Formats: sequence, structure tokens, C-alpha cells
Amino acid sequence: MAPLEFGAGFVWLLIVALAVGCFALRLSFIQLHGWVIEFPPGVERALVYVPPAILAALVFPQLFVLDGSVVTAVVNERAIAGGVAAIVAWRTGSMLATIGVGMGVLWGFRLLLG
Repeated sequence: MAPLEFGAGFVWLLIVALAVGCFALRLSFIQLHGWVIEFPPGVERALVYVPPAILAALVFPQLFVLDGSVVTAVVNERAIAGGVAAIVAWRTGSMLATIGVGMGVLWGFRLLLG
């Protein structure tokens, strides 16, 4: 089966349509917030878990997946650096200290282990 080929105009039209759709979806929640005074209690309880779930979905693949496979090595420098950064974030609450210490630990491991 031959691959489908699309012209540049169609691709740009698709990109613009997706951008407008994404913007409209996000804007609808902002506009809806002004009309809906309060969310049902079940929705509010569920929304509490959205930020940690998004953070975990962004961070864990960076720490535990390398070249498409899960890293099971005992010494995973990225996981160790992430753990140290999590402890720094917990103890200090400083974003800059968290990033600095996490990157320092990661670079230190890479210098030592090659």
C-alpha cells in the first residue's frame, strides 16, 4: 500500500484547524468557569488529582524510560538525580535549588560513570 501524500497547503490548513480547535477547547473551559458557579463535589475531588497525575506523566518517563524501554538497572543516574531533586524540593520548596541540585547530581554521575 502506497503512503498517502498531502500537499503543503493541506498540511498548513490542518495545522491551523488543529490550532484553532485546541484554542477553542481551552477557551471554552475559561468561559465555562464564568457561567458555572461551582462544580459538582465529585468533579472537584477528581480535579485535585490532575496536577500530580500530569507531573508524574511528564517526569517518570524521563527518569525510567531510555530508548523506548524501561530502565531496570540498579544504578539509574537519572532516577537517583530525580530522587535527590524530589527530596530537595520537599525540604526547601525552592524550584531553583531543586533544578540545580538535580542537574548537579546527574552531571556528577555522568562525569564519574562516563
